[in-house]
Amino acid sequence: MSVNPFQAKPFFQDKNRAFWNLQLVGWAGAFVLRGISGLANGQPFSFLIPVLISTITGYSLTLIMAVIFRALLKQRPFVTWTLSILVVLVAAGMGAFIDAWVFTTQNRGGGIASLQLLLGAYYLTVTLLFAWSALYYAINFYLTVEEQADQLERLESQASSAQLAMLRYQLNPHFLFNTLNSISTLVLLKQTDRANAMLSRLSSFLRYTLINEPTAMVPLSQEVETLKLYLEIEKMRFEERLRPSFDIDPDVANAHLPSLLLQPLVENAIKYAVTPKEEGAEISVSAQPAGENVRIIVSDTGPGLHQDPARPNLSTGVGLVNIRDRLSQAFGERHSFDTRSTPGGGFIVTIEMPHVRENDLKETA
Repeated sequence: MSVNPFQAKPFFQDKNRAFWNLQLVGWAGAFVLRGISGLANGQPFSFLIPVLISTITGYSLTLIMAVIFRALLKQRPFVTWTLSILVVLVAAGMGAFIDAWVFTTQNRGGGIASLQLLLGAYYLTVTLLFAWSALYYAINFYLTVEEQADQLERLESQASSAQLAMLRYQLNPHFLFNTLNSISTLVLLKQTDRANAMLSRLSSFLRYTLINEPTAMVPLSQEVETLKLYLEIEKMRFEERLRPSFDIDPDVANAHLPSLLLQPLVENAIKYAVTPKEEGAEISVSAQPAGENVRIIVSDTGPGLHQDPARPNLSTGVGLVNIRDRLSQAFGERHSFDTRSTPGGGFIVTIEMPHVRENDLKETA
């Protein structure tokens, strides 16, 4: 898919260019409007000459006013508004004097412009300059609000990313403690081959966690491969007591989710289902479409909640609370998270989340 090199840019992205564009268009519009109005009222074409001079005068005066207003924006509101009004009144007086003089000269009246002509020119000029000033301050206020909104959005994004990173990093020390403890046990039992194999798998797993950003969204297929790598490490400890199975629908294999989201669920299943039972337990991970969402189920055949009342609290302090927070950060209210125990024993965790594809992530970015 080709990218259009002529994509539209926000009008106020370049504030300096936007000012000059508005200045030219505004005063050109004022000239056209006054010119058409005069010609429609029976004025000769020579009438356009004083209108043109008046427009150039207004254009020049507003350039000076813009410099003054830019400095006044940094002052206290009372000083800004008081001096701004004073600047407009003085500038309008200068513009009105020039307009009246030009009109008198063109009509060969000689002498000084009459007071009535001067007041009429002043009324027109002060109206235009007050309108220009109001528009100037309104645009600056709008740009300030937009800038503050953008800054707030960036800060919220940074805070969200920091929180996601914190939640992800909670997992690594907990997992490392269990794995290193198992390796230590194997070393004490002088099972060096198995200890080396576990260290090799651990290094592969940690390499994956370091490659991926803590706030990264990864495809479900990649998350499953990581789970399999983790289970290979745990298989070294439990052997046939740990019986994992996967059922991933190909239609949702490309769905993106926070990296290492499912690992704590499998880790808790091992702790509460495989470890207490001599015969071990089965751990299954399935993912199926659910309308426009993806439903992921992690279940085990352990004792469930009925025989293990400590399990709902997940004494590690990480587990389910961590996953809930990461889902909320990633999907907001567009997800569900449910845990339950089956009547015959076993524990089931069901996650339903939007089917986010890679293209969706690029558009969001």
